[in-house]
Amino acid sequence: MTTTPSPDATPAPDATPTPPPDLDPAGTSGPGATSGPVSSSAPVFTPGSAPTSGPAPASGPAPTSGPGVADERVVRAVLSRAVEPGDEHAGRWLRRYGAVGFLGRLLGSAGGAATDEDPFPGTGQKRVASWRLRATAADPGRDLATVQALGGRFVIPGDTEWPRQLDDLGDARPLGLWVRGPADLRTWALRSVALVGARACTPYGAHTAADLATGLARQGWVVVSGAAYGIDGAAHRGALAAGGATVAVLACGVDTPYPRGHDQLIRRVAEQGLVVGELPPESHPTPSRFILRNRVIAALTRGTVVIEAQHRSGSLVTARAAARLGRHTMGVPGPVTSALSAGVHELLRGDATLVTDADEIIELVGDMGQLAPARRGPVLPRDLLAPATAQVLEAVPARGPTPTTVIARRAGGTPDDTLAKLYELHSLGFVERRGEGWQLTNTTTPPSNARRGGP
Repeated sequence: MTTTPSPDATPAPDATPTPPPDLDPAGTSGPGATSGPVSSSAPVFTPGSAPTSGPAPASGPAPTSGPGVADERVVRAVLSRAVEPGDEHAGRWLRRYGAVGFLGRLLGSAGGAATDEDPFPGTGQKRVASWRLRATAADPGRDLATVQALGGRFVIPGDTEWPRQLDDLGDARPLGLWVRGPADLRTWALRSVALVGARACTPYGAHTAADLATGLARQGWVVVSGAAYGIDGAAHRGALAAGGATVAVLACGVDTPYPRGHDQLIRRVAEQGLVVGELPPESHPTPSRFILRNRVIAALTRGTVVIEAQHRSGSLVTARAAARLGRHTMGVPGPVTSALSAGVHELLRGDATLVTDADEIIELVGDMGQLAPARRGPVLPRDLLAPATAQVLEAVPARGPTPTTVIARRAGGTPDDTLAKLYELHSLGFVERRGEGWQLTNTTTPPSNARRGGP
């Protein structure tokens, strides 16, 4: 079945060759465009071939939100298997040819295709061969069916649920996000803050993370973190305990709880919040994927707060990515003797802002006028005295009754004025009269005879 591409789906004239016959040319505009009618039926993808129109695969039809979106969604599901997160080489070609055009060139240049043209000039052959090998082995119908069985979906650029702020990542933008949970990702991301930090945190760090998350959740903010041990786990638990919203961004498939010890926590997040990942189902984490995952946390939120981090910490990668993207970067100080706070202190010496509670975080990332309450010490009764009265009080010796004349001489006033001020202080409970003299009121609390550590 032949269709006409949408007018806004026209690629650059000097960049787009004629698509292969089995590839529908629609949906190739801009960076991963999704608009333009393609086909009224979901596409079929078989390993080793480009997607074509036809009946949906039995292993799980691609979800559709409009004409042509099914093709784009299936193609991006294939590419999420083929391309590692944050691959800017792939992102550059995706921006140039669109998802469908990119996959068509990739598979159209496989093995038997006789062509002298390099489909991706400037990109290493080993990288292209790796993309092709993974793409031919992909089964997008199975992946989409797996995430649907978990009550999830695959969100791609152009969907109403797609968080537009991820576009700030440019060529490193995710191909799509696999999402579990009942909430709308885009709506939550508009009012979210990232809390990140060390895995091997101290009790101080865990308490602080939970306290910040609880405070943010109670004021209607979404807490975003990575579901790791330490600070991440404490942040998620703090938000959940307050009945608030939290998002876990994983470095693996959303059906693969990692770390294993947080299996129950991730399940709770999926029920009460959202579990998000770039990688398709059954994908496992690697050290590089953890680092690349951090850019999504930074781009998704309005600001990033670092709670305990050494000099070499992935949390600092998140904070630096947030700074590059123009987001707020914040840090919670710790003991100067703690190596776990050394990275945070270095961050605070730069452009990061010191914060100590949820109100101070909201002052930075919230709307205009949402200011943190003024901080000051307690107001003591002495602070409310008039200067002349306070001067007389300071002239009363700490021990033993003292005559009025002596107090007047120390205060630099007349005996009559001093006596008037002493009676005022007596009425307020600061001094008492003993015989012909005055002394400070004994307000010392009697020592308790209770045993230390218990009743």
